[in-house]
Amino acid sequence: MTKISSKTLQDLEFNTVLQQLSVRCSTEMGKEKVLSVGPLESKEELLATLGQTSEYLASLSNDNSIPNHNFDAIHQELKLLRIENTTLEIGGFKRIGSLCNSVATHVKFFSKFKEYYPLLLHVTESITLYPEIVKSIENVIDKFGEIKNTASHNLQGIRSQMGTVKVKINQSFATALSSYQAADLLDEIKESVVDNRRVLAVKSMYRKKVNGAVMGTSKTGSIVYIEPEATLRYSRELNNLEFEEKEEIQKILNDLTNQVRPFAPHLDDYQNFLAYMDITASKAKYALEMDALLPEITENKELYLRDAYHPLLFLSNKYKKEKTYPQTIILHPENRIIVISGPNAGGKSITLKTIGLLQLMLQSGILIPVHERSKVCLFDNVLTDIGDNQSIENHLSTYSYRLKNMNSFLRKCNDKTLFLIDEFGTGSDPELGGALAETFLEVFYERGAYGVITTHYSNLKLLANELPHVTNANMLFDGKSLEPTYQLVLGQAGSSFTFEVAQKNGIPYSLINKAKKKIERGKVRFDATIAKLQKERSKMEKTGSRLQEEETKARTEAQKLEDLNSKIKSKLENYQELYDHNQRMIYLGNKLNTAAEKYFEDKKKRPLVSELLKIVETENSKRKKQTTVEVKAQKEKKAKVEQEVIKKVEVIREKKKVAKKKAEVKEKNMPRPVFKIGDRVRMIDGKAVGSIDNLEKNKAIVNYGIFTTNVNVDQLELVEAVKK
Repeated sequence: MTKISSKTLQDLEFNTVLQQLSVRCSTEMGKEKVLSVGPLESKEELLATLGQTSEYLASLSNDNSIPNHNFDAIHQELKLLRIENTTLEIGGFKRIGSLCNSVATHVKFFSKFKEYYPLLLHVTESITLYPEIVKSIENVIDKFGEIKNTASHNLQGIRSQMGTVKVKINQSFATALSSYQAADLLDEIKESVVDNRRVLAVKSMYRKKVNGAVMGTSKTGSIVYIEPEATLRYSRELNNLEFEEKEEIQKILNDLTNQVRPFAPHLDDYQNFLAYMDITASKAKYALEMDALLPEITENKELYLRDAYHPLLFLSNKYKKEKTYPQTIILHPENRIIVISGPNAGGKSITLKTIGLLQLMLQSGILIPVHERSKVCLFDNVLTDIGDNQSIENHLSTYSYRLKNMNSFLRKCNDKTLFLIDEFGTGSDPELGGALAETFLEVFYERGAYGVITTHYSNLKLLANELPHVTNANMLFDGKSLEPTYQLVLGQAGSSFTFEVAQKNGIPYSLINKAKKKIERGKVRFDATIAKLQKERSKMEKTGSRLQEEETKARTEAQKLEDLNSKIKSKLENYQELYDHNQRMIYLGNKLNTAAEKYFEDKKKRPLVSELLKIVETENSKRKKQTTVEVKAQKEKKAKVEQEVIKKVEVIREKKKVAKKKAEVKEKNMPRPVFKIGDRVRMIDGKAVGSIDNLEKNKAIVNYGIFTTNVNVDQLELVEAVKK
């Protein structure tokens, strides 16, 4: 049973996270409800909520986007429906109809894509659709928010009569207008409209010559607006019909309200469902902004937050375009408590708050910004003592308040508790407060609790070294510049750099030296030793990083030289072959030249032919020997190439295995696309692109132009969707 106090939520600024979620909600009801989100007591409910948020997050980056969940709240309508003999207005019915349509759209969508959104589908299983609600409303009200003529027989008859009367009004008015205009009794504008009635614009001097009702005058008084007597009679008839229409509409709305009234509880469920979808969407948008995800939730008491970011700090720095440093924190049965030490402004408190806030967010169904290989466990309670909690109302000093808080810790702390304490033991005499803090830590340790504390007390650092399941840690500092690196290092206590920081901030060395003499020599030596070790560690890490970079660089250069050597060697071999070939051609040319000169002198063909045949046979015998040697060399070269190819193929296969595993992980998190006829696709890990000619069940016929093939859709990936 999760029991996390409001004080813990306040200490870790969880309310600020909820405020940021509220901003990302798109409905007023969602904005209001998300502010009451908190740690969930049921593990099943928590896992379902996290899974639903993760599914919604996946939908933001694929083609099967979830339908719009916007809606106008119907609180007032539901209130009226619970009261007998009340009538809803047309606007209320439109909101109810829109709400019902949105819910129906979501239910159908999740039913259609149940393989992609099983957990979100589960939310809709408790919802029963009542299409008769929308049907009843649509039978009465059109899309423009007007009552339809067909809403009742009486209304249809009344409006038909109204239409006839309006025609008579227009006809009688046109007759009067024509008559009085011919008599030159009207002003230049001839007519106007007063109180939605057409009136004649009569010159004031002729007002008595026009029969009818005076409806008004112009500002100057030169024009009198008169409704003709013939038109007036029909206007009264129209007024009576409009009154009857109003009464009939009221009756229709009464009947419609009574039809909808029994469904009030279901309508309440509908808007609660859409508000829940709005909250889930806001969590998904929030996760997308800070690269959050759902880590592995383990049954073992193990907390491994790899590359974890403080959400509020991450988003703040993101908007400022500043870097945020991630932290890696490990807690498990062999390392249950971490004691972080080191100078102020080094990031100790941020590390503490990062752990606590991420745990609260996860246990409230919110995804967290950590590496995908992170692991988390669930705690029944999270206890915090962070910041200066001086209570003016209760007249308690900081230390008194902290002691009261520790008393609460002692009552609640057990093996299912995570405690986070900042500046443990401060507020009192260092020796006495440190001793009491040491005792508290021993009690927490004996009870098997998990926790992280920050401190400057040496006795707590020593205790952490003595207890087998407690680890010292420090926030790395640059020993020269005294600037924080925001890196948490486990296994070594940190120096407070008290005197170094004082010297950097301009405190005279003589005063620092005088202060050193006032404290125990052993304490100075102990702190100095820690500081020296921390500086050495920082220096070694920098050296190691530099050596690693140099080694990588040297390997790269060596590979480049080896490649260059191979190219030069290959070129030399080619030049040597070319040289040998040219020398042989020169030798053959000389022999032919000698035979030609001899034939020129004695004109004997037999010796010439004999010499030529001798030269050809000699060259052919050389070619045979050379061919045998070349075949042997080619075989050796081929064997060597085959070995190299096998090695490269093995490397490629290994890369493909890794890529396939990543793709499988990605496929688990991302829904598969729904293929349509005409989509351009290719086989997974393939290069050839074809188009889908036919789809039947889980099989698709893919046309590659030259040939077609029948494949399972699971083996295909979408290249380009068909244009609608």
